[in-house]
Amino acid sequence: MPIIQSTFHGSKLFHDAHLETILPAIFRKLTVNYSRERIETPDGDFFDVDRINKGNSQLMILLHGLEGSSASKYIKGFSKYFSSKGWDIAAKNFRSCSGDSNRLATSYHSGFTTDLRQLLEQETIKVGYDTIVLVGFSLGGNVLLKYLGQNAENLPKKVKAAIAFSVPIDLKSSSIVLGKWQNKIYLNRFLKTLKQKAIAKSLIFDSFPSSVLINATNDFQAFDNLVTAPLHGFEGADDYYKKNSSKQFLSDISLNTLLINAENDPFLDANCFPFDIAAASTKLHFEAPRGGGHVGFAMHLPNGPYWSEIRADEFLKEVLHP
Repeated sequence: MPIIQSTFHGSKLFHDAHLETILPAIFRKLTVNYSRERIETPDGDFFDVDRINKGNSQLMILLHGLEGSSASKYIKGFSKYFSSKGWDIAAKNFRSCSGDSNRLATSYHSGFTTDLRQLLEQETIKVGYDTIVLVGFSLGGNVLLKYLGQNAENLPKKVKAAIAFSVPIDLKSSSIVLGKWQNKIYLNRFLKTLKQKAIAKSLIFDSFPSSVLINATNDFQAFDNLVTAPLHGFEGADDYYKKNSSKQFLSDISLNTLLINAENDPFLDANCFPFDIAAASTKLHFEAPRGGGHVGFAMHLPNGPYWSEIRADEFLKEVLHP
């Protein structure tokens, strides 16, 4: 029954879900020196991986959230913290998120695991690594958990553990939550860049709807009905959410995995807190701290290690070196 009673209650400086979410993204200052690798995909596209290579035997693969990148503060925080702890880092950018538009009309979505699988196949044949750990945040966490559940019987042997933070494991309920008035700041930020990318591609690909229709979408359901779902072969937004929500795959996970969703996460509702699934699992460890916001988990600002990084380090020591 791996339900963990969390000792983290949120930032000592502020106790508001929105401040815990927004302030780390604004005020945290981090310098990380990546080297970029472009990986060509079998379908004629590419994705970029930003790396910190120091010749370690341990590799941490990081997956960012919706419209994030390897430059997201939480990714840079983990990169800096764990590269100082003896880990090489591979911060994977989803297609179109590295600063360069991808080549195809299709891109990434909340359940797109194909590129993660390709990256793992590449990394597991390298001689230098004997341990690989996967860490996902928000959308990247959903992709990760879906991948782990669907591939429970054939995970690469070098993959030893996984951690996911702030994950909308029920995509439909999260899309509804983000449509509420108190979350409009997040919704509008996501839709702004999603629309910009879609409009740019509508000028190139006939499969895209017009810029007028794209601009008219005002929530995730509308955008996913118009763009995401049909573009990636789903019947509509509901079909897309149903088939890609990682919640349905959690009970199949066969790898020691830690899922952390803060109770005050403004992106999540009760459907994203799988206490019952974790209680019946031997591998899914679930922790719900009272505070932390969405991908926040700051103990103090602006800099210094965050609770999420320290907690991930603790978990990995527990499961990798019991």
